[in-house]
Amino acid sequence: MGKAQKTSRKRRYLMINKLINKIQKTKAPIVVGLDPMLSYVPEHIQKKAFAEYGETLEGAAEAIWQFNKEIVDKTYDLIPAVKPQIAMYEQFGIEGLKAYKKTVDYCKSKDLVVIGDIKRGDIGSTSAAYAVGHLGKVQVGSKTYAGFDEDFATVNPYLGSDGVKPFIDVCKQENKGLFILVKTSNPSSGEFQDQKIDGKPLYELVGEKVAQWGEEHMGDDYSYIGAVVGATYPEMGKTLRKIMPKSYILVPGYGAQGGKGADLVHFFNEDGLGAIINSSRGIIAAYQQEKYEAYGEANFAEASRKAVEDMKADIEQALNNR
Repeated sequence: MGKAQKTSRKRRYLMINKLINKIQKTKAPIVVGLDPMLSYVPEHIQKKAFAEYGETLEGAAEAIWQFNKEIVDKTYDLIPAVKPQIAMYEQFGIEGLKAYKKTVDYCKSKDLVVIGDIKRGDIGSTSAAYAVGHLGKVQVGSKTYAGFDEDFATVNPYLGSDGVKPFIDVCKQENKGLFILVKTSNPSSGEFQDQKIDGKPLYELVGEKVAQWGEEHMGDDYSYIGAVVGATYPEMGKTLRKIMPKSYILVPGYGAQGGKGADLVHFFNEDGLGAIINSSRGIIAAYQQEKYEAYGEANFAEASRKAVEDMKADIEQALNNR
């Protein structure tokens, strides 16, 4: 009886609940995008990695891993989550993917929620394999193994339910979650996403579908089927917040892409929850900005910490003034 109750409690502890708990604890609805380019990595880190592995893919992977590690060490106590973008690692081939996995594992060891920014979506069997590889477990003979083992993943819904439901099934089994692309922050997103169907823009129809999936897959207060809506389109965000009241919204585009705290208030619900704001190069390459240049390359991670603190204050002020 006691064991059954314990199992039941464990199964109810969904990753969306952990994310919200950590947002409340840190008072920072912020996710740091770990999207390293070699041009962001200070020279002393690159030199050390190349001295050990040469100017090779392995050397590049070592450099971005050490860069990530130092940023995480300086910021993990301030933030609830990180979001590594897998393409930045894939460009370095297998060695880059090893660095991605090391980054995921290290962040989880610091009790950070890890959002794998993989933007996958394909026909049913392919989506199922992606879902297993990133969020689930794969069977190998009599044993099972977790592949990349992120806590959430971003998903492209262009193929419809066939491409999304395999991810939902794995999330339900593993107590994990998704962020589904609804309205993205890039300038050309409107070429498809703003097209009207029966008088409604496509992004609203996708938002309605996300809300429907979400109602069927709830955590305590919010669904573990969330959405991606860019900070660069605040008015659309206001509309989508109403369409998806129980979906957590991952909001890229803060800082380097032009989004500011004042633009973001409509993404949040009245309870101050419902959204988590991403900043990538605005934080990880903060030392390259004029505002933080006094830190210099040697203290790049301290600059990242200050950028997180400034972002937290900006969002907090905007929410208090709404």
